[in-house]
Amino acid sequence: MYRVAICDDEHKQRELVKNMLITLSIKTSIEFKVELFDSGEQLVSHYQNHESPFHILILDVEMSGMNGIQTAQKIRSLNHLDEQIVFLTSYPEYMVESFDVVTFQYLIKPIAPHIFEEKMIKLCQYFQSLDKKFVIIKSAYEEVLLKYDDIISIEVVKSLTIKNKLHFVTSTQTYDSKGILSDYASALKEHNFLQIHRSIIINLIHVKKFAGGDVLMSNDVKLPIGRSKIKEVKDLYTKFMIMKMH
Repeated sequence: MYRVAICDDEHKQRELVKNMLITLSIKTSIEFKVELFDSGEQLVSHYQNHESPFHILILDVEMSGMNGIQTAQKIRSLNHLDEQIVFLTSYPEYMVESFDVVTFQYLIKPIAPHIFEEKMIKLCQYFQSLDKKFVIIKSAYEEVLLKYDDIISIEVVKSLTIKNKLHFVTSTQTYDSKGILSDYASALKEHNFLQIHRSIIINLIHVKKFAGGDVLMSNDVKLPIGRSKIKEVKDLYTKFMIMKMH
């Protein structure tokens, strides 16, 4: 499932794009979770409040207040570099300016549905080509696409009603899912993840420091290291840091 933000100050245009995505989803079974924003300021505020980021931003260029290119520049300045941006505009002369924020597509209004669908399919194929950087988990009643680098930890949660319950912790949200922790430890071993406890996997890129038998993560949460694993974990983290420097 791809999270999509549609930002346009015209209600009619927001609904038009949303309906084209719904139609595409029915045709292809590609799932989109769409949120609508009526201004660039509103979308930037979403990011400044550390709410869940989007995979795709569909931005109108000409908006009152902060225009689409300014909105994209602000989001990029907040270190959100992975979002794929699609600009919509009636004026092609903005195209060169839009390249500064790394744009996936630039579409001229009025948008023909078949062209929009073609470009969105290509964009989804691009995400699929990056599947080594993403993991898909089932959370509640939907599938969620998480970028490896956004995951801080994966933790087993004791539950009387759900077997093999896991928490996928990111900097913006915690996702409930189900699975076998050791399976994730094996699958993610080559992507900077390390099992530090029988019930905890961490992402080494989010380690801030070690404190005794605990590790402090980037979200300021201390996680315990299994007593028999302390030396192994610290040694592997040292190797990770050396590799990162080179």
